[in-house]
Amino acid sequence: MSTEAMLRRLRQELLDGGLHGCLLVRDLRTGQELGIEPDTQLPTASLVKIPLALATLERIRRGELDGATALDIRPGRITTPGPTGLSRFRHPARIAIDDLLYLSTCVSDGTAADALFELTPPAEVAGILHRFGLHGISVRHDTRGLSDTPAERFDAAQAHLAHALAIDAGTQGHGHRLPQLDVARANSGSARAYVDLLQALWTPTTIHPDVADRVRGLMSHNVLRHRLAPDFSSDATTWSSKTGTLLNLRHEIGVVEHADGSAFAVAVLTESLVPANAQPGADALMAQAARTLRDHLRQL
Repeated sequence: MSTEAMLRRLRQELLDGGLHGCLLVRDLRTGQELGIEPDTQLPTASLVKIPLALATLERIRRGELDGATALDIRPGRITTPGPTGLSRFRHPARIAIDDLLYLSTCVSDGTAADALFELTPPAEVAGILHRFGLHGISVRHDTRGLSDTPAERFDAAQAHLAHALAIDAGTQGHGHRLPQLDVARANSGSARAYVDLLQALWTPTTIHPDVADRVRGLMSHNVLRHRLAPDFSSDATTWSSKTGTLLNLRHEIGVVEHADGSAFAVAVLTESLVPANAQPGADALMAQAARTLRDHLRQL
């Protein structure tokens, strides 16, 4: 099948499955890449925790922060489904910066991420990205707003109403009534921008090698492995990743490394067009599309 025909088929399969998908897969050895709408900007939800980890570890390397410093963390006390880690704690905890990095990145803990954002505010995280020559990722706010959406205002039986609002209240230019879904107000980025970030972490030039290694290590221990991991994990591969989920947004970025030394950066950013909370078929479809792009690249 030609590349053009394969891309047309994938695009149609995503739409038939109720997904608007923005994807990019890049061979980190050759630079060859394949994608679908890779430059479209979307709100990125918890993907912002990778730039946050990078900025925090760079400040630790420079001696501005000490990873062993323990912070007093107020409990999140969130009871609605979704948030993890400290976000669900009921009592205060004292946790070191290094351990907050683990919770934020590997468990996608919003309370841990916001403790790190208090040390390195969004504008400073964005500035560090720019100094590394990384553009196209907007870091505008912490993660508190990600747990304050219409989904938290409905009971479980009405979750579809929050998703219907997320789907129907947007504009063609990705503006939205909900600030968390408005690309002009939310943390945002494109598949290409996040693949550029992955390449900078796996083949570091401007990023210090020790910092890049720490971020790669965190991503390799990501515990959320229900989305792309099933199609990229095997005894002959390692899959290092970060997910992002908010209302009808389903994202994942990562790098698959093969035993033969090849490595592919993957970014899949999607908007579901189906007003439902649980959509395992959408996760599987995302993985199949990304795997197809990777397989096609390996044959070029």
